[in-house]
Amino acid sequence: MEFKYIDIHAHTNFKAFDEDRKETIERALNAGVMVMNVGTQIDTSRKAVEMANEFNEGVYAIIGLHPIHTGASYHDVKELGEEGKAFTSRGEEFNADAYRALLRDPKVVAIGECGLDYYRCTEETIAKQKEAFIGQIKLANEFKKPLMLHIRNNPEDKTHDAYSDSLELLKQYAEVKGDVHFFAGSLEIAKAFVDFGFTISFTGVLTFTHDYDEVVKAIPLEMIMTETDSPYITPVPYRGKRNEPMHVREVVKRIAEIKGLSEEETAKILFANAKRVFGI
Repeated sequence: MEFKYIDIHAHTNFKAFDEDRKETIERALNAGVMVMNVGTQIDTSRKAVEMANEFNEGVYAIIGLHPIHTGASYHDVKELGEEGKAFTSRGEEFNADAYRALLRDPKVVAIGECGLDYYRCTEETIAKQKEAFIGQIKLANEFKKPLMLHIRNNPEDKTHDAYSDSLELLKQYAEVKGDVHFFAGSLEIAKAFVDFGFTISFTGVLTFTHDYDEVVKAIPLEMIMTETDSPYITPVPYRGKRNEPMHVREVVKRIAEIKGLSEEETAKILFANAKRVFGI
């Protein structure tokens, strides 16, 4: 099977795809799109690994604990289903041994999504997030796997900065590099992560806002990757529908437009970037 595109951050392991999970993956593969499913806690991480092994090629897993799941969190039915309410009420303690067992599977290519999410936070939850993040950085060091970072600020909170705090922890603990998923920061912070060796990935947001055009223009194409964050952030022209990995081509097309390059050349470089970062 020939692949031209790659979705480095999808969640077809989520409940939103229970009715047509296999068909969704097959649509992507038939469209020449490789898929990396990303875990957000131990159950969705296990599901990502299980899915990766259901296909002979083109499907990989990334496993980790999302910062919002380190404590009581907003309940997303698309992610955990109705029955996930019990999980979100208690949160998850990061258990390195549980994730270590999953990392022994050759289809697991990275650790994440991990990082810091300050959208709804207190000093107590920030401390928990940092502890889990450091634990996952150390595990990534142990297995020499890249990190898939989730970093989000609260625009109304001017006293905390998840991007600068994340970069500080990485500089202190990380012996590996990785990707800043769903980048939503400034050009200055993008350059800081790129200078530190991390790639920046973009979603379908590029297709319906110009907020990050200058970041895409300024960052070398060799340090950019593409994702859908399915089932969220559906790109134009599929707005209003559930997102899925095959739509990553719309992100590639938009990056090519912003960069003033052909889609074919852009896709080739973006695909090579993912192969380099994830060792596939």
